[in-house]
Amino acid sequence: MANSFVFSSESVGEGHPDKVADLISDSVLDACLALDRTSRVACETMVKSNMVILAGEITIPKIGQKPIDEALNLGKIVRAAIRDIGYVNDDDVFHADKIFINNYLTTQSPDIAQGVDAKKATGKKTAEQGAGDQGIMFGYACNETPELLPTPIMFAHRLGRELTKIRKSGAAPWLRPDAKSQVSVRYENDRPVEVSNVVISTQHADGVAHSTIEKYLIENVVKKVLPAKMLSKNTEFLINPTGRFVIGGPQGDSGLTGRKIIVDTYGGWGRHGGGAFSGKDPSKVDRSAAYMGRWIAKNIVAAGLATHAEIQFAYAIGHPKPVSVRVETFGTGKAGISDEQITAAVQQVFSFKPADIVAQLNLLRPIYRQTTNYGHFGKKGLPWEQTSKVAALRSAV
Repeated sequence: MANSFVFSSESVGEGHPDKVADLISDSVLDACLALDRTSRVACETMVKSNMVILAGEITIPKIGQKPIDEALNLGKIVRAAIRDIGYVNDDDVFHADKIFINNYLTTQSPDIAQGVDAKKATGKKTAEQGAGDQGIMFGYACNETPELLPTPIMFAHRLGRELTKIRKSGAAPWLRPDAKSQVSVRYENDRPVEVSNVVISTQHADGVAHSTIEKYLIENVVKKVLPAKMLSKNTEFLINPTGRFVIGGPQGDSGLTGRKIIVDTYGGWGRHGGGAFSGKDPSKVDRSAAYMGRWIAKNIVAAGLATHAEIQFAYAIGHPKPVSVRVETFGTGKAGISDEQITAAVQQVFSFKPADIVAQLNLLRPIYRQTTNYGHFGKKGLPWEQTSKVAALRSAV
């Protein structure tokens, strides 16, 4: 009996309220790391109407007792991020030059710091750098797309990128920053064969006919981005299905950092440990270890050891070594090689200690704004997307 099913994944545009919050948080993080690579950052952002609220913990050793806002010029960072997104239209309630900023950032708790610092402390079992918190991390890869990611999430991201490209080029001046995309893909015998449904909702200027928006996006976004062989007479297009989307962004909905964790990762296909990424420096394993998991899974698939690979590992706060490591290939592993063998090889080739993750991926630098939108995985140039461990994994197995 044929294995047939439909799987859907979504993406969101740069102007979606949650992504506005993510970009602000990652912009603050990059500014901290540019100033001092040893900065500890956990920056949370909330946006609503014409307000931006910053909260969390930041410690920048280089500035000493100098106020964070004075050292970083938070207002300039926040407004620049919003301007980059495109909230600069005269009718925007949430406007780069008109927002009010509330700052509730404090320094990192010394109790957390002693668990992360590479030094002895009373009650701490090791002098090594430990995990900044307990946590469960997953990494995933598959051979469905050139990026080694699932088809539905990659198609959804591609639609969002093209929509943003058109908006920022000025080719469709009625487009506005807030947008979402969703793609449903039909699988036969576990391989993607057809796009069954495409949903795009985009904010637009008042007075533009729905028929104009619908026709333009189908012809200039959907059919340009998605492979023609994956579209059929049965493919359904739902463009702005409510009929109107003028009020959007933080004016229409509140946004919070870290609320799009499935969009950021595997579109629901690979599992997720629950920790968000944006606004966190790499001492936080929620972020750095999730990147590590992606790096490992991608190298397993690139090495030909499996066509689908997922790794799970977990940490205890203040402890340098993971408390568990497990690789699952869902029955797609190379003949004669077990998941247990791959797990053993992974532990031989990669070091899971938080300090070693940071060193292996060179994470103490301002590279995080480029991760914020359209997924943290599958982008060229990011260190966790390299396949430099293929030969070592093959040898270890």
